[in-house]
Amino acid sequence: MSGLKWIGATIGWSFGGPIGAIIGLALGGLGDALASGKGNIFLGQGDDSQQQQGRRPNYRTQQQRRAQTTSGDFEVSLLILATVVIKADGVQDQRELDFVRKQFVGMYGKDRANKAFELFKKVSQQTVPLRQVCMQIQQMMDHSSRLQLMHFLFGIAKADGMVTDDEERQIFTIAGYLGVSSRDYNSIKAMFYNSSDNAYEILEITKSATTGEIKKAYRNMAKKYHPDKVEHLGEEHKKGAEDKFKQVQKAYEQLQQERGF
Repeated sequence: MSGLKWIGATIGWSFGGPIGAIIGLALGGLGDALASGKGNIFLGQGDDSQQQQGRRPNYRTQQQRRAQTTSGDFEVSLLILATVVIKADGVQDQRELDFVRKQFVGMYGKDRANKAFELFKKVSQQTVPLRQVCMQIQQMMDHSSRLQLMHFLFGIAKADGMVTDDEERQIFTIAGYLGVSSRDYNSIKAMFYNSSDNAYEILEITKSATTGEIKKAYRNMAKKYHPDKVEHLGEEHKKGAEDKFKQVQKAYEQLQQERGF
C-alpha cells in the first residue's frame, strides 16, 4: 500500500492542519489525498469558501474532537513528536530509534510498524513547526491521549539510559504547547527518574501528605491514568497505557510499605 492507506480509516483530523502538511511532504506528494478528494483538507487549507473569507478551519466542539481522535491520529501525532525529541540533543541514538520501532511493533504489529517507521524516517528529515503541530493536537486530542503522548516521549528519551537536559527541555516545551499542566508533567517525568520522592511526585502529592491524602491521591490518579481512558484509540493504545497505570500502582504500594498502612 502507498501513502497513508496503511493507516486506512483510522486517520481523521490529522489529514488537516500542519500535521497533514508534514505527512504530505514526507510522502513526496498528495496523491492519496487528492485521489480521495481531500487535497485541501490534507493541507489544512479548508474549503474554497474558507480560504476566500480568511477563516481558520473549523475544528468542531470538544466532544466531537474527542470522538474523532482515532488510532491513526494518535499514531501520526506521536510519530512527528518523536522525531523532535530524538533530535533534541543533536544525536539520533540508535537505541532511541530501536525503542520507537519496538513500541510501534508492540502497538501495531510488524507490517504496519515497518510502514510507520519508514514514514518516521522521512518526517525526521524535515524541520517540524513544533508549536503549530502541538496546537493542532491540543485542540483536537483529549487530555488522556495527550498524557499518553508525553509518557511515550519520555520513554524515547530514556531509551539510551538517561534523559538529557536538552531532551527534557524539549519535552517540557511540548507539554506546554499541548496544554499539559505542570502537575501532570512532573508526575509522568517522575516515572522515568530514580528518586526517593518519585512516589509522591507520581501521585501528585508532597511528602507531608497524610495517609488519607495519599489514598485519595491514588484514587484520583488511578482514574486519570486508567487504560480505559484511551480505549477510543483502539486496543493497541489501551495496552500501551497500562505501563503508566502500573507506575501509579507501584508508587502507591511503595508508600503503603513505607507508611505501614
